Amino acid sequence: MRIVITEFMSLDGVVQAPGGPEEDTDGGFAHGGWTGPFFDPEVVGGAFDAALAEADALLFGRRTWQTMAAAWPERAGDPFADRMNAIPKYVVSATLGDADLTWNHTTRLPGGDEALDRLRALRTSEGGTLLVMGSSRLATTLLREGLFDELRLMIMPVLLGGGKSVFPTDGTKRPLELVSTTTSPTGVTVSTYRPGPRS
Repeated sequence: MRIVITEFMSLDGVVQAPGGPEEDTDGGFAHGGWTGPFFDPEVVGGAFDAALAEADALLFGRRTWQTMAAAWPERAGDPFADRMNAIPKYVVSATLGDADLTWNHTTRLPGGDEALDRLRALRTSEGGTLLVMGSSRLATTLLREGLFDELRLMIMPVLLGGGKSVFPTDGTKRPLELVSTTTSPTGVTVSTYRPGPRS
């Protein structure tokens, strides 16, 4: 399977709490919902819709999965919500049990080193696209381990001054190849990257 990571990101690399004020206040983060003024349905919404349309399954970290699982099932009847609810989902967690998996079509992957083994096995299995939405810690791990095939960033023209990022900080250089880019009327740059040749 191809692993595609999709992130809303500020110009200074922050991905924390793009959707709402209470989504993730870790570290005293006070800018939740910061994407709102820059979201336009055609370019930004279109990129998100296209990513979901081509996905064969979704991959989440625990916290993002719990946020999504609390929101999407009650929105049934909307085409996007119906797709979110129907598509197979994987959640990486060391703490969730099978009884916690109340969102339809969810499979738990154990946390820790075993998660990496399972993710490597998924990536080499038959299938299409495995889409990661948000899930900053999981995305960092995938980028660090080279377990991704595309990185799609929706970069908003705002500086947040600190917050969670997805970029590894281990001092390793990781070249990327820019595949496509477009800019929305609100100034959002939607860019797709693939791993580039190691130099």
